[in-house]
Amino acid sequence: MSNNDDVNVETLAETESYAAWLSRENDGEMVYHVELGAVTLHFYREEWEEVVALIEAANKAGSGRR
Repeated sequence: MSNNDDVNVETLAETESYAAWLSRENDGEMVYHVELGAVTLHFYREEWEEVVALIEAANKAGSGRR
């Protein structure tokens, strides 16, 4: 039995209150994580891409309202 349970983690971005990071699981799957205070969201690649597109569209739609 292998004792190598280490997961490769890369911080993508962080602010004072929030963080986004990527983990490469032992099976090769990449999982994106977004920490929002006490809540952490986990996304596989396809889900991540959809969430990023959603946030970009919301940002574009709301940018004229500032």
